[in-house]
Amino acid sequence: MDKEEKYEKHEHHDYEKHYDKHEDKHEHHDKHCDKHKDKKCKCDKHDKHKECKCHDDKLEESLKRIKELEEEVLKAKADNINYRKRKDEEVSKMLEFANEDLVKDILPSIDNFERAINLDDENLDDELSKFLAGFKMIYCHLVEVMEKYDVKVIDDKGKAFDPKFHQAVLTEKVEGMEPGMVVEVMQKGYMLKDKVIRPAMVKVSE
Repeated sequence: MDKEEKYEKHEHHDYEKHYDKHEDKHEHHDKHCDKHKDKKCKCDKHDKHKECKCHDDKLEESLKRIKELEEEVLKAKADNINYRKRKDEEVSKMLEFANEDLVKDILPSIDNFERAINLDDENLDDELSKFLAGFKMIYCHLVEVMEKYDVKVIDDKGKAFDPKFHQAVLTEKVEGMEPGMVVEVMQKGYMLKDKVIRPAMVKVSE
């Protein structure tokens, strides 16, 4: 074998070795990349899982907050309805008894008319009766106006004493009458609708 053939064989052998080493390195590099890709893929899946869990937590928190706001709105709505009902009742009651102060101011005048009329006797032709005739007309008109606005006299005589309707100013022992009964009405009591605006002053049996 001459020198040129030896050189060619040697050169070809070295090239094959170099090529094999290069292939091994390339294969090793590919395996390393594949492992890295696998790891990266797993990390990506893990990150997606975290993002999913975080998203669920935020969604749950948002739904909880929405529920709280809905409850607050319903509560505010109920409070508003109750407030309006109370105001309507107060206004209605105020209008119902709007004339109370006026009636109280008129009652002393009615008392005076009754005192004057009680001075009259059975003789309607004397001067006193003629003088009191005008008083009687005015008194009857006032009574009609009071009845028109649901002002009523408290019926007391012969009934049991009731502190809701009566004010005891005198006591008297009366034969044949049980204790605690109204013997005499000293001053009439009045009611406006179902409310006592002035209790009756009465004499009560002992």
